Amino acid sequence: MGLHHKGLSVRVCVQGLWHLGSVTAACLASLGHDVVGLDDNRDTIAGLNAGRAPLFEPRLDDLLGAGLENGNLSFTTDPAIALGDAEVVWIAYDTPVDNDDHADIEFVVSRVTASLAAMRQGAVVIVSSQMPVGSIKALEAHARAIGRPDLDFVCSPENLRLGNALNVFLKPDRIVLGIRGEAAREKLTQLLQPITERLEWMSVESAEMTKHAINAFLATSVTFANEIAAICEVVGADAKEVERGLKTEARIGPKAYLGPGGPFAGGTLARDIEYLGQASAAVHLATPLLSSVKVSNDAHKNWVRRKVQVLYGELAGVAVAVWGLTYKVGTSTLRRSQSVELCDWLIGQGARLHVHDPAATDLPASWAGVVTRHDSALAAVQGASILIVGTEWPDYRSELEKLPPADGEKLAVIDANRFLQAQARSLGLRYIAVGGQ
Repeated sequence: MGLHHKGLSVRVCVQGLWHLGSVTAACLASLGHDVVGLDDNRDTIAGLNAGRAPLFEPRLDDLLGAGLENGNLSFTTDPAIALGDAEVVWIAYDTPVDNDDHADIEFVVSRVTASLAAMRQGAVVIVSSQMPVGSIKALEAHARAIGRPDLDFVCSPENLRLGNALNVFLKPDRIVLGIRGEAAREKLTQLLQPITERLEWMSVESAEMTKHAINAFLATSVTFANEIAAICEVVGADAKEVERGLKTEARIGPKAYLGPGGPFAGGTLARDIEYLGQASAAVHLATPLLSSVKVSNDAHKNWVRRKVQVLYGELAGVAVAVWGLTYKVGTSTLRRSQSVELCDWLIGQGARLHVHDPAATDLPASWAGVVTRHDSALAAVQGASILIVGTEWPDYRSELEKLPPADGEKLAVIDANRFLQAQARSLGLRYIAVGGQ
């Protein structure tokens, strides 16, 4: 028996419909809740009403289509339609981040504050957009100032990963919920218990800080591993063997983020490091460890560039192939992609750039006429002197095995995360990885 028949479905508005919002809306509808998605982008709404997500996410279009067909999922640009009857309003904008990892908070705040007057009396407002600690307190103050003290604000930090978002949303480790009192607890329990009974209740500020702390911990782990790997390269150690030694230590564990490889990218981890830096700087609190994380990560972004320049001091005219352009596997977005940043540098050095990606849609406009995009990964690498692995699409392993021997004679493979190590070594290719010898 579904939630409707049990009288347990909740009327929800999901506001903000890029990755986080479209996943949230589709998943809540799949549980049997009545969901209306709200966004001011007409193209986005038209696509969603046709069952097309604004970016690729495995199985998301299927879930959208099922909700539309069942009649408990719809999308609109009209706040009155979306908000007027919603018991819960889920704020799910993906907060924009610029190239310096500064978040555009106003993008989210302006849209939320514009919606408050249209919300139903006593609505629960869940904020999952990536906002700095103190943001919900500011929204509460604004609501009181416009005569809406009845709205009940909640913080539930998002935890989605591009390419695995549906699984993470519907089968979470737990759901963190920051509330002010008990009023929202009953409604949120009704909304979320079909997903999990592991609801971690805490204060709003603790929930906001939990998100910052998780991402800061992961970012610190990545930079720690890469600094250890850099030392391994100069002392003759293998960083992967050191990783194994660390993860088999009972106080650390096998799931720790300690693999040597590329820098963290995408803006998510850096954004929370930036938020913590702003919060501590505002009260003149010294945080030397956290302050060094981004510095270390930015320095590690030069690892591929250093290796390329060791191979070819001057890159003018050198044919370089890059496999994979998206931020990560399982998505089509190039937003804050480390691979794209590297390609921009290679273009600036005068390299002849050949690229392949199976999911990226539009390439940067500045690449027109200077970058050759191939439909086949094998075609991109044929004739190249260097192959750089940008995104680890699974098919690349079998593609490299098809490389004609003549093309491999002069080819060097730069592969930070050792994704193609077995294939490259079996072909006898020159192979370079972070922390390797």
